[in-house]
Amino acid sequence: MNNDEKNEQEQDFQNVFSKNAIEFATVAREYCVFAENTAKYTKEDYLRVASRLLPLLYIKASLLPETQSLSDDDLPEIVDYETYETVRRGIHDRLTRHDDYITAFKDDFQYSETPVAASISEDMADVYQDIRNFCEQYSCGEDAVMNDAMALIIEKFRTYWGQKATNALCAIHHALNCGDDLSDETPSQEQDDSEDDDMTSGNEAAPAEDGIPYFLRQSGMRLVGNNKKR
Repeated sequence: MNNDEKNEQEQDFQNVFSKNAIEFATVAREYCVFAENTAKYTKEDYLRVASRLLPLLYIKASLLPETQSLSDDDLPEIVDYETYETVRRGIHDRLTRHDDYITAFKDDFQYSETPVAASISEDMADVYQDIRNFCEQYSCGEDAVMNDAMALIIEKFRTYWGQKATNALCAIHHALNCGDDLSDETPSQEQDDSEDDDMTSGNEAAPAEDGIPYFLRQSGMRLVGNNKKR
């Protein structure tokens, strides 16, 4: 490796530990905890927290420093179909009739003569899949893997999950402001002991207070507004 290549690699590793990268990783982990723990929220609380957490995740992703992958090898993926479906079903069961919506931002929309149906739960699970994989890859402690995880999540943000996040946010905004009664769901009081554990490895689920995720209360990165019922 010549000096130019060495200096470029060192710069990439500086990106991995930059302020923006660490803040994105923090918000990303909190999103995973939130997506995995739907039963701890009422429907209204879940929608309100999602309406603040999704744009925060989007902003933090947009601020990630440009990073080039150092390897052609694929990174290991943690989220399998069963995990994806567990998260998607959990969100769907919490949102019930407010889950489905009509969208123009779908690949097959241009070929359809009728509106295309989508769901908040699928959008959020799609975001979760990429974000959870990133969290596991970034937390491995190996600079090169962390670097490539950042490069990959930036690419997927631009080509896939960024659009999914904004689609879900539009539907969530409508659900919160269309005048519907959102008080028909309450958090489940009966959960298996296993559900009390955060599915994100090595960490406990972060509790929410007034619907505000724990890390936001502790870090000073406050969400806009509050979570009081109107």
